[in-house]
Amino acid sequence: MSDMTGSKALAVEAWAARRGRACLRFDYSGHGESEGRFADGTIGAWFADALAVFDALSEGPQIVVGSSMGGWIGLLLARARPARVAAFVGIAAAPDFTEDFIAAKLPPELRAKLERDGFFEEPTPYGDTPYTITKKLLDEGRNHLLLRAPIPFDGPVRLLHGMNDPDVPWQWSPKIAARVASADVRVTLVKDGDHRLSREQDLKLLADTLDELAG
Repeated sequence: MSDMTGSKALAVEAWAARRGRACLRFDYSGHGESEGRFADGTIGAWFADALAVFDALSEGPQIVVGSSMGGWIGLLLARARPARVAAFVGIAAAPDFTEDFIAAKLPPELRAKLERDGFFEEPTPYGDTPYTITKKLLDEGRNHLLLRAPIPFDGPVRLLHGMNDPDVPWQWSPKIAARVASADVRVTLVKDGDHRLSREQDLKLLADTLDELAG
């Protein structure tokens, strides 16, 4: 439920401005300024949003940056548009989270509620509004799982991950690295970093990573 006014998105925009490069930010449906309800969203729908924005509003090679769920969407985009994605940067990238972090760990009472009501609500430390987790989100997410097979992307990949991340284990980034076809893959672990990686030093690491990729 992050949006395009978050500190990392704005930091990427500021980096692009300093380098004289274009930058494209957007909100998925049900997020930020976009229409729709978060509870109606699925990985496939949000991936379709990303494809539509990418195809309509950008041209030429792009460095794609995605954080958490956005890392999953970004990897799907890199797989779908390999000729247009020059490089990918993931920040606590969370491919397959609907299956491996939610569905696989549901206690029996929540599993029963999901079957009965089609959703359950989960508190989050990142805001006052709980996440609405729907059966549709979990079921549809299985159509987009990435880590069960090689990920056919040959461009540079940089994965940044905090080792104090309570939401996406830092071991997920090496797992992604092993699945990506590219030989040019680096994982950077921040020992005292959390899930957001949005402190001043974290944003500098992100900017340095973009500097290296942009040449």
